[in-house]
Amino acid sequence: MARLTPDATLQVRLEPGAVASDDAVWLPGRETGSLVRIEAKGNLVGTPIAVGAQPCASLVVAFDSVWVPLCGDQAMARLDPKAAKVTATSKVRIASADGRIATSAGSIWAITDRKGVLSRIDPDTNKPVAEIHVAAGAVAVVAGTDALWITSEDSGRLTRVNPHSNEVIEEIKVGAKPVRLAVGEGGVWTLNGDGTVTRVDPETNKVAATIAIGGETTKGDIAAGAGSVWVSLPGAPILRIDPRTDRAVQRFTGDGGGAILVAHGSLWVAAGPQTTWRLDPRMVAAVRP
Repeated sequence: MARLTPDATLQVRLEPGAVASDDAVWLPGRETGSLVRIEAKGNLVGTPIAVGAQPCASLVVAFDSVWVPLCGDQAMARLDPKAAKVTATSKVRIASADGRIATSAGSIWAITDRKGVLSRIDPDTNKPVAEIHVAAGAVAVVAGTDALWITSEDSGRLTRVNPHSNEVIEEIKVGAKPVRLAVGEGGVWTLNGDGTVTRVDPETNKVAATIAIGGETTKGDIAAGAGSVWVSLPGAPILRIDPRTDRAVQRFTGDGGGAILVAHGSLWVAAGPQTTWRLDPRMVAAVRP
């Protein structure tokens, strides 16, 4: 396995669910109840901003705000990034700390019940305005290809929802226990608990490939961008999947930490208990396996 050489090493840990805004990367501080902002240009790590108990799932940047699920408060906080303070907190319960929330069609979307409830949240009122029932064991939702994609861990399914009509379009059988997922590079990619990644073609809503990667994937993370699909596994190597061949073509040594993000032309990787690496994905892809 090859070794990675970071362009920058930051003294803060990238957590699953980190998100990019136009000029920064935002990290949830699960233990400290805060958000940390990293400037994209200078890699400056900002002062933690208190948001509430146990930020979880993922962050979303939309409607001039950063939206923060709070598992400890069973609520959703809305942060003004310019003022660096919470402007509203709504009683929206997030079903899974390992899930994802999304934005699409003028709304915020979150799984609010693992039985299979996808809630649509109006940013004008910060309250749910609709519920869509999806496959049982729902965990995470992401937006892409003008659709919402929801993983259901218990049933091993990926559900496609039309965010404009709130209609369930398709349920697709993927690998066992899918949790985190990514959209991009020509596919919808689910990271499954059976040591595989499933690629779904959004044009046909069919499984296009199943890629064996091994390792402890239930707490891993996946991202798509910069010409590749990237997987980070806790205490295990980082993997790069080539979407042209649907093969894991590179494995890199180091503690991936289970968090990875493609943003601002860089690959951001959790590299230790209090360390984040920022890497050039082109240089990573050029490393000989």
